[in-house]
Amino acid sequence: MYCLDTNAVIHYFKGAGGVAERLLAVSPAAVMVPGPVVYEIAVGVLRSTRAAERREQFQGFLEVVRVQPFGAPEAWAAARLRTALEARGTPIGPLDTLIAGTALANGATLVTRNVREFERVEGLVLENWYDG
Repeated sequence: MYCLDTNAVIHYFKGAGGVAERLLAVSPAAVMVPGPVVYEIAVGVLRSTRAAERREQFQGFLEVVRVQPFGAPEAWAAARLRTALEARGTPIGPLDTLIAGTALANGATLVTRNVREFERVEGLVLENWYDG
């Protein structure tokens, strides 16, 4: 299972890097978008000068992939992650913590270009589809 970070979704829509090619080569059933990523993209959509068009495009995308709600298993995984990273003095951003927690709770590989941030997360499998 692949869990898409916000930047992977953005790069898909922009046709940037190798994200679209890699994503289209994977079964949609093997792709999840965490609730916090939906939130971040929705904020961008609402700020767009073409909000209606962008919302329609994003909604179509979400109908094909699995939207993973942020429930209790994801919350516990994110909480464990946050406390561990803070104890080491290497925290990551709050939304990134929720996204990583979602990937961990679901045994998914996180697809992100933000490898430097997420490589601090022990046990999190990462792939950067942007660069190859």
